[in-house]
Amino acid sequence: MTPATRAVLAEHRRARVEALTDRLVATIEASNPGYRASGLVPTADLWRSCHDNVDRVLELLVGADGETRDPADDPAYDAARATGRRRSEQGLPLDDVLRSFRLGGRLIWEDLVDQVGEELPGAEVREVGTRLWAVVDETSAQVAAAYHAAQIAAVRADEQQRAELWEGLLAGRAQDPRFAHEAARVLDVPVDGRLVVVTAVGVDLDRLQALVEPLRSCWVRRTGGVVGLVLVGAGPAEAPGRVAEVLGSAGGPVGASAVAAGLAGVGTGFRQASVALRTLGGEPGVATFDERLPEALLLTAPEVAGRLVAVWLGPLLALPAAESEALLDTVEAWVASGGSATTTAARVHCHRNTVLNRLRRVSTLLGRDLVDAVPPVELALAVRAHRAGLPD
Repeated sequence: MTPATRAVLAEHRRARVEALTDRLVATIEASNPGYRASGLVPTADLWRSCHDNVDRVLELLVGADGETRDPADDPAYDAARATGRRRSEQGLPLDDVLRSFRLGGRLIWEDLVDQVGEELPGAEVREVGTRLWAVVDETSAQVAAAYHAAQIAAVRADEQQRAELWEGLLAGRAQDPRFAHEAARVLDVPVDGRLVVVTAVGVDLDRLQALVEPLRSCWVRRTGGVVGLVLVGAGPAEAPGRVAEVLGSAGGPVGASAVAAGLAGVGTGFRQASVALRTLGGEPGVATFDERLPEALLLTAPEVAGRLVAVWLGPLLALPAAESEALLDTVEAWVASGGSATTTAARVHCHRNTVLNRLRRVSTLLGRDLVDAVPPVELALAVRAHRAGLPD
């Protein structure tokens, strides 16, 4: 491109930016449905963007000879990048944005031919056209790159906000009404709904969501597992037991809280679900807080749990493994049956006399008569503590 051609283009830029901007705005609003119908971009915003980009395209056209700067770092494309970011934030589809840049390129070319085409040799006109469309293409690429970068940033910001809201919920911050309403809005859950908090490890999140359908739920992945809020109705069919029933095939350990009254109760519910989960000792299954209250009590008092196991089961645990396990199974079944030797025999698959002999053996080891006694509460707690792996 000759110096004379550059001079003509520079003068054209000084004289025609305003008129081209007005024409481009009118064309976009008339022929680009994304702008006309959506109302997402105010006319004043569109005019300023068109003005800045037309000016930049003509500037790049004048100075496009032998330039080697990376467009991503070139300040001459700052208007294009600003437009891409802003349209992304406004929610205008990228296709509509790029269509407007193609319209702009066509109008600039038509105006160049009309205003200065006769002043330039044919070869220069062709070179100007080639360079103009190269500039328009690169400008569009910068718009698209900025648009996508803004989308990624928005997604990350949304994910960060959701993560912070989840952590606040689980920490009990929803007792603040303002926090609760913001969490409800972002997570799309009711502030005052009845819900069960669920926590699980080693379980696929998609599977959990599918299992609780059609109950409404929302979930988050956390280090070491997942946590969910499952909305339940007022009837007993949708109590924690029902949630536990549908999650029974989850394939890993799952803990469920008692029913929490709204988001303000999520912090307490999360603690309950976490305790229930711990009572499983890492084994697959579902534990609800209300069904594991003795274990929950022992978890909060590990020293007491340790003493119960030591005092009531220590002598049994010191025996050889086979004998120890047989006696523990019998004691556990005897406690669960309320002291019935007959029911215990059915549960452990042996004769009633065998049960009585084992109970006498345990009585001797513990120095306490269990054969004709009601199962002591302490023994029941000790068995639960041991089976739950308490103390750690």
